[in-house]
Amino acid sequence: MIQPCKICGISDSKTLEFLTSHPTPPKMIGFICNWPKSKRFVEHDKLKVLLKVDKKNSEYVAVLVKPNKDTLEKIKDLPFDYYQLYDCTPAEVKSIKKKYNKKIIVVITVKNQEDVLKYQEYKDIGDIFLWDSKGYEKSESFDHSYLDKLPNNLEKMIAGNIQIEDVSNFKGKSFIIDVSGSCENEEGKKDLYKIDKFLNTVHNINS
Repeated sequence: MIQPCKICGISDSKTLEFLTSHPTPPKMIGFICNWPKSKRFVEHDKLKVLLKVDKKNSEYVAVLVKPNKDTLEKIKDLPFDYYQLYDCTPAEVKSIKKKYNKKIIVVITVKNQEDVLKYQEYKDIGDIFLWDSKGYEKSESFDHSYLDKLPNNLEKMIAGNIQIEDVSNFKGKSFIIDVSGSCENEEGKKDLYKIDKFLNTVHNINS
């Protein structure tokens, strides 16, 4: 049974193989493709090798911050199911979706209640809408209650420094939960024990 969650910032094959082979794997697995400021950034040559790991039942997501043409051309033949786009205008998102024929996760970065409604500018373009903090490479929170009145018919994802113990707060809510830092150790590396705990927690809540 695949879990309605995404684990982001994967950068090594051991962790990736653990995820794809887990009894209850995540719906999505994210890779930081063009943001070197992030400790989770994966250089292109390494990314090509890493993505040879069979995704099995999960989907691979390219996390992209306002990607330029060179970046998009480099990754166009890699086995990504989604492009997750930060800081792109509606016109840019529409162009990328049309040219590369990928499903799109539109990221809305949130600092206040007003930011939440920016998704409306992309309503006819995005396949999934992700509300995240403005921290980018940093794990920062925002007030998740800002999202309480979003329409039920949207495909919604939520991020923003969500901890494993926070998962129960989303029981009964139609969000794909997106985590990264909460599944890492003190050195900032993915921790297989924490990943297993997170996936099992999500599974138990949704069972």
